[in-house]
Amino acid sequence: MRGRQQGSGDPLIRAVTSREGDRVTTLELFFDLAFVFAFTQLSRLMAQQHDALGILQALVILALLWWAWTAYGWLSNIAHADQGVVRVAMIIGMTAMVVAGIVVLEAYDDLPDGLFGPLVFVGAYLIARITHAIVFVWLAAPELRRRTLITVTLSVVPSGGLLVAGALLGAPWQIWCTIAAVVIEPIVSYRTSVGVAWPVRSTAHFTERHGLIVILALGESILGIGTGASTEPISLAILLGVVLSMLICIALWWAYFTRLAGDAERSLMAVPAVDRGRAATDAYTYLHLALVGGIVLAALGLEVAMAHAESNEGFGLFGAAALSGGVACYLAGTAAFARRLLGRWNVVRLAIAAAFVALAPVLGMLSPLVALASVVGVLIVLFVAERNLPTLAPSGER
Repeated sequence: MRGRQQGSGDPLIRAVTSREGDRVTTLELFFDLAFVFAFTQLSRLMAQQHDALGILQALVILALLWWAWTAYGWLSNIAHADQGVVRVAMIIGMTAMVVAGIVVLEAYDDLPDGLFGPLVFVGAYLIARITHAIVFVWLAAPELRRRTLITVTLSVVPSGGLLVAGALLGAPWQIWCTIAAVVIEPIVSYRTSVGVAWPVRSTAHFTERHGLIVILALGESILGIGTGASTEPISLAILLGVVLSMLICIALWWAYFTRLAGDAERSLMAVPAVDRGRAATDAYTYLHLALVGGIVLAALGLEVAMAHAESNEGFGLFGAAALSGGVACYLAGTAAFARRLLGRWNVVRLAIAAAFVALAPVLGMLSPLVALASVVGVLIVLFVAERNLPTLAPSGER
């Protein structure tokens, strides 16, 4: 059943309000492909830089992309993404983010000739954010419109100014300006949302939307496996590496979708409507960044491992830190996600995440295939422990 229409006259400026039970539309899946492309570009940026600074630069851009994606996720939860003005906003935002993805490799270092890459990246990003802001404020409930305008203005205007200033100033100021722009988003959102009952029009849509971006990020990790494997002729070592890498990806999928996602959706549905927006913001808007960031990092590690699958030399600290750090970030993120919605810590996942961080130097000394096998082994230990030990320690109220 369709929700009620907002607006009148030209169908392009109408909107169909979402209702509980609405699901993700094909336009939203199409929209997400722009971000999958950007994720692959971030992997390329990290691989080309091949140092800690490159990883930091990529993760900061990932956070920017994430705030843009979640902004449109909230918009499509308010009104149907494939109808009227929201459809127009989604198409403009998707196109702008494809441009931003193309320019990711020039976001910090402009290439000779052509347009100034850092400013093109910022411009494309701001077009997506400003388009969302206009439509989001227009569709907000009358009693929330003023607060929505304040929240959007205080996040987009200062962060946009910092991004433009960083692009013009260049290194070393750009990275600091970009970090400041990234930090503004959650701080402003949290501070201006105190005491506000932001609506979640369809819990099913909201949770499915975030589950799908996790799936798409995992798809990017599979692309990383293929990219690394394609550098050499196929061999038994590469085949074994593909199997081990896929087992890691499957384990990440299993940890979220089989062990957590369903319970989390039911728990969010049980939260009173007045508090559901805050719970959804904490658990999905904020904490899912750790999941997606962990997957992107792990994908880099898998790509490096597959590119050297036939080598008997050490994996190297760069690839090992990306793989183990990415998996650790992902597991810690799922543990925090469970704590926020289910009210308890998964202490086994936290312990295994800490173990992965500590094991990074050891994995770097092992051959790539042995390192991959070791990661698979630790993940198997995780799932066995979750099944057989009282891993979930109860804590306070949600």
